[in-house]
Amino acid sequence: MEQSPQIGDRIANKSAPPDDGAVRAWIGPEAFEHWAELQSWIEASYPGVFAPEWLYGGQKRGWSLRYKKTRAFCTFLPEYRRFSVVVVFGTAERENFEARRYSWRSQLVKLYDETRTYHDGKFLTAPIASADDRHEVMELLTMKRPPPSQG
Repeated sequence: MEQSPQIGDRIANKSAPPDDGAVRAWIGPEAFEHWAELQSWIEASYPGVFAPEWLYGGQKRGWSLRYKKTRAFCTFLPEYRRFSVVVVFGTAERENFEARRYSWRSQLVKLYDETRTYHDGKFLTAPIASADDRHEVMELLTMKRPPPSQG
């Protein structure tokens, strides 16, 4: 008997990366709206910079969509009824975050403080459940890598 998916479960069928329809069905229409908005923002703000790549992390981690040029920019995690984004902070990004610590919402600062720092950075996983969450992640990404100047 197969167990029903639980909130936060990943898409684990490794036969093929999920398409937009599969992601929408898995994370739900509201979360998918944030997914699509963030994708559009990255494409518009960083034209031609990133080629998103689906990665399969095994049965437990499932599929994720990574944006990377030479270094990781962010990774989208399609979770059952939820959407999260992983942003990796190196030393410079952590210093920038700390310099602006009091301008971030308290939920993000708490999440940041509770995220373990490894030798290769701090892997902040931010759930996106509202436009405010999405805009804050957009600010984090802009802080991490300013968009190329348009024009």
